[in-house]
Amino acid sequence: MTISEKAAYLKGLMDGLKLDTEKAEGQMISAIVDLLGDVTRRLSDVEETTIAISDELDEIEEDLDAIEDYILDEEDEWDDDEDDWDDEDDWDEDEDFEEGFDFGDEETTIYEVKCTCGEIIDFDEETLEEGSMICPNCGETLEFSFEDEDEE
Repeated sequence: MTISEKAAYLKGLMDGLKLDTEKAEGQMISAIVDLLGDVTRRLSDVEETTIAISDELDEIEEDLDAIEDYILDEEDEWDDDEDDWDDEDDWDEDEDFEEGFDFGDEETTIYEVKCTCGEIIDFDEETLEEGSMICPNCGETLEFSFEDEDEE
């Protein structure tokens, strides 16, 4: 027997007993049965939501598995291509060969400044050396100084 069936059974028992809902005991039992009915409906909603979320997660897992398979296939193809470069005649050392994306110099320091408009802006050493930059959000000119404020 499910929870909703049990709640309906208790409601039926209460109705069958023909309790006097004018008395305190009858009012209390009626309120408890109503509460059980509400809890049952909410629980039923939670179960339906849980099943829907579970189904969505299963679909996401399948999509991720497909992506993983695709990536692994690409890596296998890349490994095969690398084998082709083992022959010294095929490799020209003067030729620029880019592998993947260029993420820039890993030793570059990135700075962060917060504009008066609230925009947080990242910039590098070159921008710092220029001494100023324009906020892309509000257009205000932000100026940088190398001097300590204590010296002023």
